[in-house]
Amino acid sequence: VATEVRSLAQRSATAAREIKELISDSVSKVNSGNDLVSNAVTTMTEIGDQIKHVNDIMNEITMATQEQIAGIEQVNIAVTEMDTMSQQNAALVEESAAASIHLQDRSRELLEVISKFQIQEHAHH
Repeated sequence: VATEVRSLAQRSATAAREIKELISDSVSKVNSGNDLVSNAVTTMTEIGDQIKHVNDIMNEITMATQEQIAGIEQVNIAVTEMDTMSQQNAALVEESAAASIHLQDRSRELLEVISKFQIQEHAHH
């Protein structure tokens, strides 16, 4: 009986050591898991911060793009106005040229009329 009690005590001691090792291993794994969770939380927080930063940059790009679009629209309006003015100036130049030709024709006619007067005046002397 004493042999069986010693044998049972040895097996209990061995089982207790194994349980202690398993508990230590479990505690170590739980601590390691806690560290991993902590690192994951930190990483997720950093990712969230980076996403917010990227979102801010995208908003700035959107605002800058809208400002550029407004600027381009203003340039288009100015170009259209300049084109209209150029067409009006071209029309005025054509009108001026036509008026100039008309005035030249009238000047010639007046010169002819005046020359007839001069000829008739010389003829009376």
